[in-house]
Amino acid sequence: MKKIRLEIKGFTYGHSNNNAYILVLREAEGDRKLPIVIGAPEAQAIAFTLEKKLKTSRPMTHDVFKNTLDRFQVDLKEIIIHKLEDGLFYSSLICERDGIQEIIDSRTSDAIAMAQRFKAPIYTYPEILEQAGIYYTFEEKSEDQSDEPEIDLEQENFEDFELTTEAKVQHNPYANFSIRQLNEELKKALKAEDYEAAAMLRDELKNRGK
Repeated sequence: MKKIRLEIKGFTYGHSNNNAYILVLREAEGDRKLPIVIGAPEAQAIAFTLEKKLKTSRPMTHDVFKNTLDRFQVDLKEIIIHKLEDGLFYSSLICERDGIQEIIDSRTSDAIAMAQRFKAPIYTYPEILEQAGIYYTFEEKSEDQSDEPEIDLEQENFEDFELTTEAKVQHNPYANFSIRQLNEELKKALKAEDYEAAAMLRDELKNRGK
């Protein structure tokens, strides 16, 4: 089955969800972006692999897991976001040892955190992007604007965050909007790079068959 490679664009803060962030993945060879709502601890685990300034005095859980796999000569070849059901993404770790492949079920945030530590590629299937991907339809960034991951997590005190499960989007405030209003708001959200609002608007349009 055809796979589409994804790259991490960065994070935005999920204002309507306590301790939640929007992890934005982008199509490596395309214009679509895939926003995924994750908890703050999961965002922290990924951010530490992206920002060299962020350090820990002791190994984090994902670091321990990687060290364990390394010790037993298990390599993480890739991760695949393979299913989207009821707003929740499902992922798998594709591991290999001595030429034998094993597939391990994983939360998407954990899978991405592991992929970053192993420098393994992140993939999804076309139907996932068709369901949940968002297109950019406005002007490209100017040359003086950086396209590096937009991460601003080092100022947060992560020790104060409560451990949460995969975050879920709360009540959709756009339920009473017309189709025209939804499309207009989606354009505004994309231009402002408000991926949380864009994902909710996208889902509302999809539920109405538009």
